[in-house]
Amino acid sequence: MSSGTAGHVTRSSSSPHLETAAHTPLRRLLRTVDGVSIDAAYDPGTRPSGDLAIVVAHGFTGDLGRPHVRRAAGVLGRNAAVVTFSFRGHGASGGRSTVGDREVHDLAAAVAWARELGHARVATVGFSMGGSVVLRHAALHRAAGSEHAGRTEAHVDAVVSVSAPARWYYRGTAPMRRVHWLVTRPVGRAVGRYGLRTRIHHREWDPVPASPVESVPLIAPTPLLIVHGDQDGYFPVDHPRMLAEASGDHAELWLEHGMGHAENAAEDELLARIGDWVAAHAG
Repeated sequence: MSSGTAGHVTRSSSSPHLETAAHTPLRRLLRTVDGVSIDAAYDPGTRPSGDLAIVVAHGFTGDLGRPHVRRAAGVLGRNAAVVTFSFRGHGASGGRSTVGDREVHDLAAAVAWARELGHARVATVGFSMGGSVVLRHAALHRAAGSEHAGRTEAHVDAVVSVSAPARWYYRGTAPMRRVHWLVTRPVGRAVGRYGLRTRIHHREWDPVPASPVESVPLIAPTPLLIVHGDQDGYFPVDHPRMLAEASGDHAELWLEHGMGHAENAAEDELLARIGDWVAAHAG
């Protein structure tokens, strides 16, 4: 994966800036480095924290218009401006889902847009598939001061990964076996397209991208929070523990009692705590 230019915004020749755009919700089509159009929205939030923006990366089969995504964005908007977007193959975005591989380009375009709007501090909050994408994205677009080369306009100042897998091809739970059926079988992809509004690419990964647990060691010194429910039906708690261990004690780990999986299981109180953590740690 390239860590170069993140993409551009399909827009008029006049670029929106924070002082003019931060009072009015915006909708844009972004263009990724590999030419996919990404549906994105910007909201200034209810009590924005100065120059901070949070980019929300939804889970598989979600999109920016889903009620659980809008609810999460609304709570996070108490602390900052919020950018939401639909990953490729989801909602009104173009392309087909690669289930966590090329989605790093989609996130990079959304982060770059937040910076183009004038936000000096940008954090990512990702759920499930989006949680794996924010980890891989942060490793590819490294922060200033990292021993690893490559700061870009899509770098982030803090990362929150919620309900993410640590490793690829996990089939240890019934829900994940259903996901693999959905992704790998023609009839499953048809169900995804017509039943779940998710267009899934038929090709297997080639090459296989770096896994979340392989990406985590490259994120420091960017602040990293890993959040996971102890009742997650998709990924048991060895996944977040593996991610936290891979960080070398750099990451903060919250194991949430009674919580299930991703956005639907994240209560407003937890989302508010995540927003407070981002405001305190981003930049």
